[in-house]
Amino acid sequence: MTENLKDLVKDHINFPKSGIIFKDILPLLQYPDVFSKVIEEMSSSQIFKDADAILSIDARGFIFGTAISFYLSKPMIVARKPGKLPGNLINRSYDLEYGSNSLSIQVDALKPYNSFAVVDDLLATGGTIKCVSEMLKDSGKVISGLSVVIELGELNGRDKFDFPVESNIVL
Repeated sequence: MTENLKDLVKDHINFPKSGIIFKDILPLLQYPDVFSKVIEEMSSSQIFKDADAILSIDARGFIFGTAISFYLSKPMIVARKPGKLPGNLINRSYDLEYGSNSLSIQVDALKPYNSFAVVDDLLATGGTIKCVSEMLKDSGKVISGLSVVIELGELNGRDKFDFPVESNIVL
């Protein structure tokens, strides 16, 4: 299946800014059979078995996290970009390959759970995941691991983490 998935990843040159090659995983959503296999494969990981809940990252991570949450009947918490969540929030800024951003998590959403499997669509340099992992750890939570569809292996993002990292495709 890995080769089929690689064929569905589309490169967008100079997006969102000059010098960046954006890896677009959204075309795989046009193939329900492939999407279903990706969700089944991701869901079979020990990372999810060891987690009380799933934490999905804004925005494409929500697609995969929601499907995994449904498939496994596990609760899902979200990390969102600024101004998107109400209530008492944990906020943290982070650097991207092409700028900076910040994420927020609702404090009350974290309270019932101790361990989290983190889900996103892509792992590049690891800045977004590092941001989320620091928020969770600062809240006294455990990270059972990270599950992504695509990993840009040459950027060594996984080296920043002390928890398991699994990816369906390494480019």
